[in-house]
Amino acid sequence: MRQFVTLGTSALILLSLSACMPGQQGAGGESGGGDMLMSILPLVLIFVVFYFLLIRPQQKKQKVHREMLKNVGRGDEIVTSGGVIGKVIRTRDDQILVEIAPDVRVKVMRTGVSEVIRRSEVDFDEEDEFEDDLDDDFEDESIEEENQEQESKPDK
Repeated sequence: MRQFVTLGTSALILLSLSACMPGQQGAGGESGGGDMLMSILPLVLIFVVFYFLLIRPQQKKQKVHREMLKNVGRGDEIVTSGGVIGKVIRTRDDQILVEIAPDVRVKVMRTGVSEVIRRSEVDFDEEDEFEDDLDDDFEDESIEEENQEQESKPDK
């Protein structure tokens, strides 16, 4: 895609340079309306290329983003523009109440949402409990190792 853009822009530059060069005029120094058209044509072509390669795709992205923001609802997991991930608790016209941790809720402007993640099969609360169990296991192992080290040391 990038090669196409650079190739297209370089072709437009060459076309605009050739249109700006003085051409051969007819007998008697007549200049027709064709010269005017040839001088405007490169500008029109540049605008058309920019419209289809830059402006139109950006408008499509904005439309998709607006639809996504409209459809944000309770229970959706979102990512804010600041990178905070949370679960939507309540929505209003332009504000969303997001739970980012157990019993930690923040208000976020609807326009501050950058992405909606809908994961119904994985619940972060279950993962957190699993991680807590792992932490408990590690603590138990470290306590057992300390007890073994103390038992193996001879008393003086």
